[in-house]
Amino acid sequence: MTDAAAQAKPRVLSGITATGNLTIGNYIGALSVWAEEQDKYENFFFIADLHALTIPEAIKADDLRRRIREIVALYLACGLDPERSVLFLQSKVPAHATLGWIFDCVTPVSWLERMTQYKSKSQGANPSAGLFTYPALMAADILLYQANYVPVGDDQRQHVELTRDIANRFNSMFGQCFRVPDALIRKSGARIMGLDDPTAKMSKSKAETTEGHAIGLLDDPKKIRKAIMRAVTDTGTAVDRENLSPGVDNLLVLHEALSGATREQTLDQFDGSGYGTLKKDLAELVLDKIGPIQARFTEIHNETGHLDQVLADGAAKAAEVADATLNRAMELVGLR
Repeated sequence: MTDAAAQAKPRVLSGITATGNLTIGNYIGALSVWAEEQDKYENFFFIADLHALTIPEAIKADDLRRRIREIVALYLACGLDPERSVLFLQSKVPAHATLGWIFDCVTPVSWLERMTQYKSKSQGANPSAGLFTYPALMAADILLYQANYVPVGDDQRQHVELTRDIANRFNSMFGQCFRVPDALIRKSGARIMGLDDPTAKMSKSKAETTEGHAIGLLDDPKKIRKAIMRAVTDTGTAVDRENLSPGVDNLLVLHEALSGATREQTLDQFDGSGYGTLKKDLAELVLDKIGPIQARFTEIHNETGHLDQVLADGAAKAAEVADATLNRAMELVGLR
């Protein structure tokens, strides 16, 4: 991944936090895109286990270890290839935490206070300092790898903008060190909404406590059908392309993202169709996509030694790139 041929390709970096169960939203907005475009970029994809610690009341050590292995197995089951992408665990590359602290010291408090995720997650609680400063760690995750692009969902655009601000501030204060990355956002399916509340993004954490909120990648077919058939629509009975409620629109977005059809083709197919028809067709499409993933997951997840080797190899490759960047940053601030 680090030879001259690989470096000629634009580099991408992205990751998923090791909390909650991965959903169809994660597949559409992230995993499927990563897998489809592996040969287009030089790829670094990680599991953000350090970010899973920001709400200490929710930490369960055995559960976190289980989720990490589950996520890496799903990465592989969804088509990510360790020969074409570097797959690694964030905590296995110490440069992340070290650069994260440097960025804590470089980032103005006012920049962190404006982050919408902190505002929403800290309501009615006694938030940790980590929850407040984790966007600086997220910036370190990205900037360590000199990424050209960061494939993210639309709701993560603010984090990439903050990363760009931090990179520019550091470069201006201490000297050129970091490439300033751009967000790479999928046009269709960039933001999948909850089946129970189409005004809020589908959340893998909320899916654990709210029945029918999401479609989990490892859910059984009966649960998937039930969630889709009970999805919120509106008081009408049929799809009206000129008057789409958020719930109906969300179902259509899911369908077009999984089928590969355009919005116009999807509207042509379902305009005037009853909601039941749309939901049944979507359920079959989801099961057709998820079935093979689940079968591959079961096979891969049982290969414990293989998963360990994938993560070990990935951490070594990632550290080679990350350490070079960190050493340069430490030299510029006087720590080397």
